[in-house]
Amino acid sequence: MIRIGLTGSIGMGKSTTAGLFAAEGVPVNDADAVVHDLYRGEAVTPVEAAFPGVAREGAIDRAELARQLAQAPERFKELEAIVHPLVRAREDAFLGAQRAAGAAFVLLDIPLLFESGATGRVDVVVVVSCDPEIQRQRVLARPGMTEDKFALILSRQMPDAEKRARADFIIDTGHGIEEARRQVREILVTLSRGKRSGNNNA
Repeated sequence: MIRIGLTGSIGMGKSTTAGLFAAEGVPVNDADAVVHDLYRGEAVTPVEAAFPGVAREGAIDRAELARQLAQAPERFKELEAIVHPLVRAREDAFLGAQRAAGAAFVLLDIPLLFESGATGRVDVVVVVSCDPEIQRQRVLARPGMTEDKFALILSRQMPDAEKRARADFIIDTGHGIEEARRQVREILVTLSRGKRSGNNNA
């Protein structure tokens, strides 16, 4: 079973690309979706204990948590120390289930794959990228997004150029969905043939 790690900076089209892999029959474990679920379940009590006031009606209020973190960015590591082990446990369960089911590929969608040192948990890394101006337009079009929020998010992410340099495959999402789909299919064909590296711009 080949574990594909998918990553990319905000606004690069990572979630859409994960959907394209899923459409090709690849089981996907979305770390962000797992966190959302944890914020309605087992992460609520420890996160509220560390960040009083972020729990509302039995769930973590992500806007309030983001507000507190914006005021004290150094506390991101504290949050990660709580959440990452829970995310990892869910990931391990996913991998075990897919291995038992005989999956040829699985996709681990990990936004901070490089930043969190997760490269050892995957066999190949696919980086989603696009022109910086396209990225900027996409992100600033999001509800509630501001220049300051965008800058804070980028400050926590490895520069796109460095991610591209460390990738086994790069998917450029700046040319439309069908072109991205073609690149996804090409990567799967390449991996099926046993080629796992080469920093290919598929």
